[in-house]
Amino acid sequence: MIGARPLPDGPLVAFYGDDFTGSSAAMEVLAFAGLPTVLFLESPAPHRLAAFTAMRAIGIAGTARAQSPAWMEAHLPEVFRLIAGLGAPVAHYKVCSTFDSSPTTGSIGKAADLALPIFRPEWTPMVVADPGMGRYQSFGHLFAMAGGTGFRLDRHPTMARHPSTPMDEADLGRHLARQTERRIGLVDFVAMKRGEAEACLDAARAGGTEIVSLDVLDAETLIEAGRLIWERGGVPAFTLGSQGVEAALVAYWREAGLLATDATPPSPGPVGRIACVSGSVSPVTAGQIAHALENGFAGIRLDARLVVDPVAWERETGRATEEALSAIGQGHDPLVYSAAGPDDPAVPAFKDAIRTAGLPTEQVNERLGAGLGRILRSTILQAKLTRAVISGGDTSGRAAAQLGIDALTAIGPLDPGSPLCRAHGEDCPLDGLEIALKGGQVGRPDFLQAVKRGGRRT
Repeated sequence: MIGARPLPDGPLVAFYGDDFTGSSAAMEVLAFAGLPTVLFLESPAPHRLAAFTAMRAIGIAGTARAQSPAWMEAHLPEVFRLIAGLGAPVAHYKVCSTFDSSPTTGSIGKAADLALPIFRPEWTPMVVADPGMGRYQSFGHLFAMAGGTGFRLDRHPTMARHPSTPMDEADLGRHLARQTERRIGLVDFVAMKRGEAEACLDAARAGGTEIVSLDVLDAETLIEAGRLIWERGGVPAFTLGSQGVEAALVAYWREAGLLATDATPPSPGPVGRIACVSGSVSPVTAGQIAHALENGFAGIRLDARLVVDPVAWERETGRATEEALSAIGQGHDPLVYSAAGPDDPAVPAFKDAIRTAGLPTEQVNERLGAGLGRILRSTILQAKLTRAVISGGDTSGRAAAQLGIDALTAIGPLDPGSPLCRAHGEDCPLDGLEIALKGGQVGRPDFLQAVKRGGRRT
């Protein structure tokens, strides 16, 4: 493509992910396009950054999606300054591809308000849709696939009833406007297909728009979104959105001849046993749990009500660990889970226990995720396993923090949005562990079996 801006040396993209599983989805897009990427699980010290100097993209996985605006004020500016200091031409605040957020929890608008004074972009592109993940945006409205059917986000069977941030508005501009006073505009797919995207963008910016949502419906609009970011976003370009930002950039770089199209990720192959923990209440995860239990996995249900009592919870996690090790000894793959979908009676029972105890939900969720992490760590170390799974977007961050690892690199694809990764940790016994961090809405029914096989039978 004539006139395309060349790719400079060094990091091309630096991003902060507002949850762990979504962060690995962004890493996946870049790494499997031939751009080596490291994902840190906390803000890295200089010597840890220096250990990954060959990386073309650097990410930091966080938990902002589950946090309050006050938490964001206390934690995000430092992260944004670190990212800005990396000098990448594209900086990205990575959000879930279903835009999980509200004014009080995981506010994307608050994150933008904190980031823009630091990055000082000319304007902020926002790309949330990603056709590779079954996410599509039309005239600013987001649609997501579920069970082979596309749903407007406010009618989506999962997102319309999300336990923390239920979606009642599919128009992302209107949804975001509840979280920030910054002006929000749109470049729609019709303007893109008519070759009028530049004029539409210029008109929005002339009117004082700071954040511009970009429709993505297909390969053509994905490429055009990437072109607008790379050629018109400024340096640095500060972006909001899902892994659709990385998908759009890769699509444009390939179309422009800046990036090879023949990158083939390796298949790591099968292992004898894996261990899995899940704190997700998604119906997608419920289907994966059911499929795994029907195919030889040993299900170990946690009584999540006990999490309100630290002593009882310690006993419960110890019991689950013993059962997981026993399952491995009997030739099975342990799957420890707190609930099997949103309709599981365990979900309201858990909420009732929190209410009765009078504890903050965030404190209890933190304790639940940490407990799952301890179960997984003990099981891996005692059984000498080399591969594992954590299921649940918010759970993954809390559980992974118990493993002692501080970074991930992608080693092979599984399902879009959840690659198999290699864990890294300084002086950590789990350095080299292969692990998949799976979001609640990610993956086909046989996802856990695919992790064990090391990939798909295709």
